[in-house]
Amino acid sequence: MSNQIDPTVDPYGYIGIARNVDGSITRIFDFFAKTPACSNNDSIPVLTKDIPVNESGSIWIRVFVPRKVLDSPTKAKLPLIVYYHGGGFVLGSAAGSICYEFCTNVAVEIPAVIVSPEYRLAPEHRLPAAYDDSMEALEWIKNTSDEWLTNYADFSKCYLMGSSAGGNIAYHIGLRSVTCVDHLSPLKIQGLILHQPFFGGTQRTQSELRLANDKIFPPCVADVMWELALPMEFDRDHEYCNPTVGIKSEMLAKIKGQGWKILVTGCEGDPLIDRQIQLVKVLKEKGLRVAGEFSDGGCHGFEFHDASKAKILFGVLKNFLTIS
Repeated sequence: MSNQIDPTVDPYGYIGIARNVDGSITRIFDFFAKTPACSNNDSIPVLTKDIPVNESGSIWIRVFVPRKVLDSPTKAKLPLIVYYHGGGFVLGSAAGSICYEFCTNVAVEIPAVIVSPEYRLAPEHRLPAAYDDSMEALEWIKNTSDEWLTNYADFSKCYLMGSSAGGNIAYHIGLRSVTCVDHLSPLKIQGLILHQPFFGGTQRTQSELRLANDKIFPPCVADVMWELALPMEFDRDHEYCNPTVGIKSEMLAKIKGQGWKILVTGCEGDPLIDRQIQLVKVLKEKGLRVAGEFSDGGCHGFEFHDASKAKILFGVLKNFLTIS
């Protein structure tokens, strides 16, 4: 986020957007730097490449493969993590430098093969566009003949993961995917990893009130993002935003039946933490295998600001993936 604009004074400007009098928006600047894919550099630990998913090019994926698996004589396959980037549905890209660094580190630390889909952004493309694109990317993965994926990714050990808005996407794609597990074969989803997932509601939580003036991701910025992302004329108690409203009991029962694991992570310094804790509570009440890992301090997107906390997160992820 821009650190030159006070988000509590100008939440639109903080995310690089100007609201026009006719209700449209103008993107003033893109403050997320981008990193190109690189598949032929001997000095980097993870190789990457971009692959189009559809003919229009509106959806594509970035694949991350640890070099050591490419060089290994055993040809052992690694877990497959489908990672959805954050940005409040309004910002960000699978080509973003922060996404690149995070996915590279996860690929090395776990280790795993990572696939990060690009999806259309709001408000030009409001929800459910991001969900539709992410589901289309999942369909592409299960049908792919790409050698990096067929040779090095274990399709029977697939996890859906996302940070912030990406965590929201992972949750909703999980709800969609569990209704068509046979269709997605040979992909076999084993669980969901929701890292600081972006959820909301019309009533403020205690953490949102406590951190109303947060300088990283205050509730007023979240409100703007939901305003831009939700279908027109809907408020923040829409099911896309508030998973505790209109609980998808049938889909959650199917997730339970499949034995999927769910990990929800967060931290005390994130205004969203109360919503994340509430989601864990609801899922546990439904009998799902869910773990909540919540730490002291921190902020929204702490893994991009604090290397020591990022290292702890990678340990949590590795432990989650190895527990049967």
